[in-house]
Order: sequence, then C-alpha cells, then structure tokens
Amino acid sequence: MKKLLKYLKYYKKESIIGPLFKLLEACFELTVPMIMAKMIDVGIKSQNTSFVWEMGVILVVFGVLGLVCSLTAQYFAAKASVGFGTELREDFFRYIGKFSYRELDMVGNATLVTRMTSDINQVQAGVNLVLRLFLRSPFIVVGAVVMAFTISIELTFIFIVAIPLLSVVIYGIMLWTIPLYRKVQKKLEKIMLMTRENLSGVRVVRAFCMQKKEQEEFDQETKNLMNMQIFVGKISALLNPMTYLIVNGATILIVWFGGKEVYYGNLSQGEIVALVNYMSQILLALVALANLIITFTKAMASAERIHEVLALKSSIQNGTEVGMKNSELQIELDNVSMMYHNDKEEVLKDISFSVRKGETFGIIGGTGSGKTTLINLMPRFYDVTSGSVRIDGKDVKEYDLKKLREKFGIVPQKAVLFHGTIRDNMLVGNENASDEEIWKALRIAQAETIVKEKDKQLDAVIQEGGKNLSGGQKQRLTIARALVRNPEILILDDSTSALDFAMDAKLRKAIEKHINSMTVCIVSQRVMSMLKADRIFVLDKGKLVGSGNHEELLQTCEVYKEICSSQLSNKEVHGHV
Repeated sequence: MKKLLKYLKYYKKESIIGPLFKLLEACFELTVPMIMAKMIDVGIKSQNTSFVWEMGVILVVFGVLGLVCSLTAQYFAAKASVGFGTELREDFFRYIGKFSYRELDMVGNATLVTRMTSDINQVQAGVNLVLRLFLRSPFIVVGAVVMAFTISIELTFIFIVAIPLLSVVIYGIMLWTIPLYRKVQKKLEKIMLMTRENLSGVRVVRAFCMQKKEQEEFDQETKNLMNMQIFVGKISALLNPMTYLIVNGATILIVWFGGKEVYYGNLSQGEIVALVNYMSQILLALVALANLIITFTKAMASAERIHEVLALKSSIQNGTEVGMKNSELQIELDNVSMMYHNDKEEVLKDISFSVRKGETFGIIGGTGSGKTTLINLMPRFYDVTSGSVRIDGKDVKEYDLKKLREKFGIVPQKAVLFHGTIRDNMLVGNENASDEEIWKALRIAQAETIVKEKDKQLDAVIQEGGKNLSGGQKQRLTIARALVRNPEILILDDSTSALDFAMDAKLRKAIEKHINSMTVCIVSQRVMSMLKADRIFVLDKGKLVGSGNHEELLQTCEVYKEICSSQLSNKEVHGHV
C-alpha cells in the first residue's frame, strides 16, 4: 500500500486538511462528557435551571461545530481518494499499455480488467476511510483514556485492560482475513474471465447448444465466490460482537466500582456518567476502526494485486535511435529463434533471410508453423530469444519503438475495429489523413462500396468489434486502415481469409498497382494469395524449409509442393493465375 501512496502527491493539501478537521471534531466530542458531568453535578444537583440551559447551549454549539468539521473532513477526504483513484487508474492503464505481448500473455486480460476496476475501487474506498478515521479513532481512544485519568485513576485501569484486549481481537481478525480477501478477488477474476469468454463467444456457445453447460459452470463459480465471501464475512462479523462484549463488560465494571466510589463520596454521579460516556465513545471509535480495518484489509489485498502488475517490467526496453542506415536490405533475420514464456520448445528455430526494399514476399506454412510469431518480431512486439532482426540495416532493439512501428502498416490475423465512425477507425492508421487519402485507401482495399452503401458514409457508426459488419467487410476495412498509414512495410497476416477468391484476386491486383516502393509481406495459408510474390518463404514446425519464387519452390521444396497440391489443380500449379 505504501508504494501506491505516491498517487496522493497531487492531493497533499486535501490529505492533511481532512484528518485535521476530523481531529477537531474529536476534540469537541471529547469535551461533551465533561460538560454533561458539570450539568449533572452543578446544574441538576442544585436545581440551577439557568446553568443547565447554558450548558445545553454549549452542547448544541459544540454539536454544530462538530458537524461542520465532519462535513469538511468528508469533502476533502472524498476529493483526495477520488483523485487518488483517478491517478492510479490512469497510470495503471498507461503502464500496461507499455507491456510487450510477453507480459500481456503472462498476466492475462481478465485479471488486468479486474485489477483496474474492482481492485482500484477497493483501494480508493480504503484511502477514503483511512483519511477520515486513521487519526480520529485512535485519538478518541487515547483522548478518552486521558480524560478518564483526570476523573479517576483507579477506574481508568479498566480502560487500560480493555483497550489491549480490543487491539488483540482486531489485529487477530485482520491477520486472518487478509489472505482470504486475496482468494475472493481471485475467484472474482475467474468469474470475470468466464463472463468475457461467454460474451465474446456467445455465437459459438449457441451454435453448439452449450448454454445450459455454460450456465451450470457459471453458477458453480458464483456459488464458490458466494461461499468464500460468506466465510470471510462470518469471520469479519466476529469483530463487532467481540468488541461490544469487551466494551460492555468494561462499562459494567465502571458502574459497579464507580457506584461504590460515589457511595463513599470519592466520585460524583456526573463523573460516573462521564466515565460511561467515555467508554461508549471508545466503543463507537473502535467500531468505526473495525469497519476501517475490514475495508483497509480488502484494500491491502487489492493493493498487493495492483502492485504485482506495476512491479512487472516490460521485457522490451525502448531504444534511442530514430534514423536509419543506408541499406538495400529492408528486412534481415539472422539466425532468429523464438520461445514463448514458460514454453520448453522454441516456436522458431534458426531462421535467416533478407528482403530488399520494394519487394513483395510471402510467408506460407501450416497452422502452428510460426508465421504470425515471425512477423511479430519485425515491429518488435516480441523480442527474439536468440539471433537478431534488422530493419533498414539496424537492429530493432536499437530503435525508438514509436519510430520503428511507424514504418509498418499491420493488418492482424483477427480483424479488430473500434466503436466509432468509419473515419475514426481510419484515423487510427494516420491521425492526419484527409478524406481524400481515406477514400484512396478504401478503393485499394476494395472497401469503397462498403462505405458508400452506408447512409452517412465515412460518418457511419461501427459497433464495438465491428459487429454490424461481415468478416470480409471487417478485413477490407482493416486493410484500408493500414494503407492510410502509407507505411514503408505492409504486413498482411492472413488478412483475406474471409474473402472469396475473386475479391482476393482484385485486392491483390489493386495493392500491386498502387504500392509503388512499399515492401509487402503476405502471410497466408493460401497459395493463390502469393503466387506473384517476388519470393516465398516456407515454414514448417518453426523452421525455414524453403525460399524462392513459386516455380523454384515447386522444384526444391516438398512442403510447398504438398501445400500446392492440396489447394490447386495440376494446371493451376504449373500455370499462371
């Protein structure tokens, strides 16, 4: 929790003013029993009505002042805690945005969402209560004991015995519940993961009539969460009765022994009432402290989970180079090997090849051969395990990441569109693009008709994830988004899988006609998509098993020949498409 307190640095004033006003409120509260004692011993005992009224007015004034102090403290504590939560949430989002794909794979999306929402809200609530009560409650307890000392040293020993007992109870329950709250958050995380998977895969679930099975599994997980929360709640619920038991026992002892002191004339009736009031104040303060500890315990568990993410260091460190060397070779891979986190086997093994500027090259291979992994190394989404990747003659590790990735226009394997207008999505590729440039990119990507059919054309709204578009439409729009960028290197990662052969052919011809000096990488399982590529690289089980153009590979690479035989007729294999 200490490591997260830096997010209060912009709210130092509020973090000081809030507790100070709570202390002022506590001071007014501690004087009330003494005023009550005087009212009884002086006013009521001597039947001095005017004195009783005077003390009554003072009590009302103190009550109003206490209320003003309390409201002021609440305001500043709320402002500081909400500001704290905002700063932490923004920094958390910014921090995870710097993670490489490796860290995102390690942590997982569901846990990141849970930690950025539920956990941060829990910590924010903890900060709010701490600012309001962490000084007030101990001050009330200590202040009540000190005031009791001024009345009777003997009876104050009852306070001195009761307070350590209360502390043991509170501290013991806190130690017991902290690890349990961590488990609660993990179970909540699992439910979040199940919910996200069911929402994203709802069509698959319905297609295979899995609703009942998914519902049963979800019910079981929610019951597990409920049972864990009930168990932790039962432990936390012990706090109030146990503290009440100790405090009420102490109150009985005060009345018992205090009554004897009054009988012998050592204490007045008003002083006994004051002592009972001080014990009641201690009870209320400790109940508030107990609630604070419960919330703070949850906040501590959540803070640790947040810190686990913030303590992760990105495996990809930003370089400083922004320029480029004069090199005819735009992409070079030198003995590149790649292994994912916690995997025992390499996904890519000793791959070496180079591509000249302006060339169109293809990467082909079966499912799981490492095609997508290979292209993810070029813009440095992952770092190589061994070997090196060079762009324009310079190792990608030396580049400033922003400058490196500005060279690429990437169409991912899964077409991803954001909620907003078509124009908004195109501007993701190039925020300074004009409408003319957007329309040009749409024409090349064979997406112009998609947009023109919409009532508002570029201002037509795309739903979250492109749900109001077909698979082929989404792919063409993502290709257009990459082309708007006018990149040096265009990577098409199996980005025409949802297109029919005729549309695929039209798209390839349009790109070939308009790319000029652009280097194009076509990743596909379709041979037809890369027949006219200058060179084709064939991957099989993470190894480069062939390199050359279509005709050369038919003569030299058995894997490529098998792929062609499975997809093309004999005439198409040896003819021109």
